[in-house]
Amino acid sequence: MPKIAIVEDDQAISQMYRFKFEAEGYDVQTAENGKLGLELIQSMKPDIILLDLMMPEMTGDEVLAKMRVSDWGKNIKVIILTNMGEQEIPESVKKHGVSGVILKANMTPRQVADLVKKSLGG
Repeated sequence: MPKIAIVEDDQAISQMYRFKFEAEGYDVQTAENGKLGLELIQSMKPDIILLDLMMPEMTGDEVLAKMRVSDWGKNIKVIILTNMGEQEIPESVKKHGVSGVILKANMTPRQVADLVKKSLGG
C-alpha cells in the first residue's frame, strides 16, 4: 500500500485529501506545519508527499531543501500544494525536483488523486 504524507497547515484541505486517499487504499499521515512535516517525512519515509509552501514553523521550500540533502529524502516524490501562481513559486523548489505543482483552488480531490497515482507510476 503506497504511503502518502500530507504537509498542509489548512486542516480542512488536509483532511479532505486524507479522506480521499484513504478511500483509494493509501496509507496517509498528515502534519500541520513544516517542522512537524519534516519529522513525519523522516520517520514515515512516504512514497509521495503533498507539500504546502506557505506554512508556519518552516516553509515548504525549507522542508524540501532539508529533505533533499539527506539520504532518506533525496528521492521521495513531492507534489507541491499551493495557491501561488507559477511565477511566484521560489526557484529553490524547482531546483529540488518536484513531480508536479497543484493549484489548490483549481483542482478537485479526484484530479489530485489522479496526479498522485500517475506520479507513483499507476
